[in-house]
Amino acid sequence: MWLPNIFSANHPKIPYYNSPFIHQNLVHKLNGQTQHNGPKINAVFRFLQRLTSGKKIDGGSRTEEEEKLYSWLYALAQSEKDLVYEYVRSTERGLSFAEADRRLKETGPNIPLENTFPKWWNLLWSASFHPFNIILLFLSVISYITSDSPNGCIMLILVFISVSLRFYQEYSSSKAAMKLAEFVRCPIKVQRCAGRFVQTEIQVKVDQKQVVPGDIVIVEPGDLFPGDVRLLESKHLVVSQSSLTGESTTTEKTAYVREDNSTPLLDLKNICFMGTSVVSGSGTGLVISTGLKTYLSTIFSKIGKKRPPDDFEKGIRHISYVLISVMLVVVTVIVLSVYLTSHDLSKSILFGISVASALTPQMLPLIVNTGLAKGALAMAKDRCIVKSLTAIRDMGSMDIICIDKTGTLTVNFSTMVNYFDSWGSPNETVLHFAFLNAYFQNQNKYPLDDAIMAYAYTNGYKFKPSKWNKIDEIPFDFTRRRVSVILETKMSAKDEQMSIGDRVLITKGALEDILSICSFIERVDEGSIFAFTKEDYRRITELSEKFSNEGYRVLGLAMKQLLPQVGVSSMICDEDVESSMVFVGLISFFDPPKDSAKEALWRLAEKGVKAKVLTGDTLSLAIRICKEVGIKTTHVITGPDLESLDTDSFHETVKRSTVFARLTPTQKLRVVQSLQTMGDHVVGFLGDGVNDSLALDAANVGISVDSGASMAKDFANIILLEKDLNVLVAGVEQGRLTFGNTMKYIKMSVIANLGSIISLLIATLIFGFEPLTPMQLLTQNILYNLGQIAIPWDKMEDVYVQTPQRWSLKGLATFTLWNGPLCSASDIATLLFLLLYYKVSRFDFEFFRSAWFVEGLLMQTLIIHLIRTEKIPFVQEVASWPVVCSTVVISTIGIVIPYTTIGNVLGLTALPLSYFGFLVVLFLGYFSLGQIIKKCYILVFKTWL
Repeated sequence: MWLPNIFSANHPKIPYYNSPFIHQNLVHKLNGQTQHNGPKINAVFRFLQRLTSGKKIDGGSRTEEEEKLYSWLYALAQSEKDLVYEYVRSTERGLSFAEADRRLKETGPNIPLENTFPKWWNLLWSASFHPFNIILLFLSVISYITSDSPNGCIMLILVFISVSLRFYQEYSSSKAAMKLAEFVRCPIKVQRCAGRFVQTEIQVKVDQKQVVPGDIVIVEPGDLFPGDVRLLESKHLVVSQSSLTGESTTTEKTAYVREDNSTPLLDLKNICFMGTSVVSGSGTGLVISTGLKTYLSTIFSKIGKKRPPDDFEKGIRHISYVLISVMLVVVTVIVLSVYLTSHDLSKSILFGISVASALTPQMLPLIVNTGLAKGALAMAKDRCIVKSLTAIRDMGSMDIICIDKTGTLTVNFSTMVNYFDSWGSPNETVLHFAFLNAYFQNQNKYPLDDAIMAYAYTNGYKFKPSKWNKIDEIPFDFTRRRVSVILETKMSAKDEQMSIGDRVLITKGALEDILSICSFIERVDEGSIFAFTKEDYRRITELSEKFSNEGYRVLGLAMKQLLPQVGVSSMICDEDVESSMVFVGLISFFDPPKDSAKEALWRLAEKGVKAKVLTGDTLSLAIRICKEVGIKTTHVITGPDLESLDTDSFHETVKRSTVFARLTPTQKLRVVQSLQTMGDHVVGFLGDGVNDSLALDAANVGISVDSGASMAKDFANIILLEKDLNVLVAGVEQGRLTFGNTMKYIKMSVIANLGSIISLLIATLIFGFEPLTPMQLLTQNILYNLGQIAIPWDKMEDVYVQTPQRWSLKGLATFTLWNGPLCSASDIATLLFLLLYYKVSRFDFEFFRSAWFVEGLLMQTLIIHLIRTEKIPFVQEVASWPVVCSTVVISTIGIVIPYTTIGNVLGLTALPLSYFGFLVVLFLGYFSLGQIIKKCYILVFKTWL
């Protein structure tokens, strides 16, 4: 089999793919050592390389596929054009049609991601497989078997609501990954060779999916690159990489350079990437990677992958397992105890099912989802659309928000700041010529032109454009990077210092390109023009660098007088019109921060949410904006600098830094992952471009805007209808409110249910019969659950929403150990009162069950008021009116029901007034002792909920 001779000492070492066409497995570069000695030597070299290689970044380091891709692209960027043909097994004429078809079968269609996602039944199974759902389904089936249809129906409804919401969210998230396949579809102009005896080069248009490695593509303005391409020829080629960087600035590409490893990947001049587009110029390139082997596919391959469950989900599962274990033990003991007394197995099992049902927090899915839905409606009023309800809960736990700069912290349009001559002094002549250039050019109006005119008008300058006629215009293009207008005076004017019919060329553009066409410089103070010297060039560039380092964008301005006949025809014939010009001065611009940004960031900081800026823009501009809005800039870093760090340094730098500039999509992802895995933070990410999709998908809370790219919105959990950070502040408050109310229910349910079941077990062992019949226990359980529906409408104390809230299984266990015994103690006190005061026995079971029914229901209903606040309930803090009304209604029903026909059906009997006097004393003692325990708990652990 033919192999290219790539092992010459004069050739750079290049990793190649070991397959007939695009080689699949990259061979490690061996720093100049030859590799033709066989696999044993290669293995030794690879082993030594692993021993001497630097540490990799875990939890966000480059994957093996990424390392192979980087090695492949850098090697081709460093190689001569002739070698590039050999590496991808192509020729200067291109591939034949037969060869292209064969490679297409070998490599598959050229799409950035596989157009597949999990089947709906797989997602449905995943959504259904939850411990609480399984418990409720099992108990529902048993309830139907034992003819307890109402309770079984309620359980099925709760399961249906929980599974439906979870299935919808996961289905929507996985389907969004298909959007990337449509991102780069377009016809591509390809050079192929045909002919049986004489190979003839022809150009054909093929679908992007049919492009294969080794194809030669021809690109023009507006074209998308169909794969990763090594340029062969280029002519003033300017490319937009906004799909990868998120920044609107363009980059020049050229085929006539050889790069080195020190150049950042996206800055390689002779490599163009799949999904980027041609802005101006033209070029010819060799496709070196397609489909899943491209840079675009590699960095976005993590999109749509299921993330591990968050702390809340893992905590719920742990609670489930604990409750299941307790349930198995307690229910088994109770069933055996009742059976040994009654010798009725059916009755014993039915009672055991009722106890198991009571131990299960049946309302948890409904309470959680109701609270999340309520939060979503509240955020919608603030022009914020919530796609994933769980994101609201995560916002309550969020303690770091990563945000882009442009359009988020800034207003996303530039304003003119100042104008200077070549010595850095303000000079009105500079502003005058800049105004005329902006006023009269009309072929391609840019925001900077509007900024210049707005500055002149708002500051009261009257430059009288009516005294000028526009003769011609040389529009802006990305090769020259400047725009020129030719003006002629209408009348003599002293302030113009020109005569009737005088013509002048005024040019504005990128400073470097303006300086390249200047041969003279004006010294305004002397009113004379001198030759442009190296000293002038150095002084002007230093002045520009000073402004750039302060975050300003700088344009240059030049002019020269023309002969009266210079016009359209002469410009077409004479390419030197923009030459030998006089340098006039500099104009500075700034994208100012939003008025609301500083206040919003301050409010987020007050609530314990730190802001980090992740941008693809320059470091100096990012620092300037951050200083304006109050973000500390003592620790900053750029993407290329991050690339060079080892594991420990990387994570330490990410932890410390607040500003990250010139980041690629994968670097944004790694920063987010590092904060999550090594910093144990709940991270939000606000982005609006395709380049942000990786970080949006990985963040705990992905946030985009309505004007963002469709792909970014697909992967975001929350969509802002306006780019205002104040909306996020409201979202954080709603998230903490939702989280707090959810935790109220969980802690209350665990304490009340465990306490109730332990009390039932003790009573069963003492009396030898079930303290409540299955029907009574289920009725009590239904009434208790109905009373908890109002919890999502409860309020939270101000101190709670001031700090991020995180799930803590250890904290829940500690909370239960401190507060759980008090419930059982109250039940035991009731049991002792019934035994000692009323002298109840096993033959007075109707009276005993009625008393136990009322006390248990009131205890479970009132406990929410002790749990929900750090303060003294009903005295220092009162619950919201829905919770108070719910408590009153359910308590009233519980007290009245023994005196009604329904009570008779349930086997309950009327209770004496003296018993209610005891309950008053009991609950006063319960709340008093509970408040003492609460204060001690807060004193030890510094928190309550």
